[in-house]
Amino acid sequence: MKKIFLILVSTFLFAPVIYGQEKLYTNMYFDLHFSEGGLGIGLTYNKEITSTTSVFADIMFSESKDAQEFEYYDYWGNVYVVGKKNRVFIMPLNLGIRYRLFKDDIVDNFRPFVQVAIGPAMAITTPYQYEFFTSFKYAHARYTLGGSIGLGSYFGFDRKNPMGISVKYQFIHFFKDGVENLEGFTRKDLGGIFITLNFGFTP
Repeated sequence: MKKIFLILVSTFLFAPVIYGQEKLYTNMYFDLHFSEGGLGIGLTYNKEITSTTSVFADIMFSESKDAQEFEYYDYWGNVYVVGKKNRVFIMPLNLGIRYRLFKDDIVDNFRPFVQVAIGPAMAITTPYQYEFFTSFKYAHARYTLGGSIGLGSYFGFDRKNPMGISVKYQFIHFFKDGVENLEGFTRKDLGGIFITLNFGFTP
């Protein structure tokens, strides 16, 4: 039994070397998100489990504007939005899987992928009548489920500190009451299309 155990342990430890399996990486990413609803920041944890598949968790904090919002400037350059009641921010936490495409067909410094994820999401509202930072004293949070689907690519031969870009649709839906950016207009869908820049590092 001892010999069998040693054989199994040795196989587990040295199989990647024996069969030429490439090294698998665990990375963190600082993310910049751009959408019609505003700008956002985020963090992603990504762990490769095979040469083509990885699991990830990401969290994002982004403003979510109503498409009907209309900004205007007064004589002194101050910005106002007609009828605006609340600033709305979204904070989804996605848990998902990412699959690398065309691994054996293209060079390794261009690594396209598709991904899908699901997880809890939070919407934060702050009253527009107060100054930006002061308004967070009166913030309210609501919770629901969300998810995302997207595609993108990482660039460069440096697998420890890669850079990437992706496009994803973030889905956040409230099944009952929504939130109000504008007075009298309730929104239940707060997601949208996000273009994301990823700046990777090894923890």
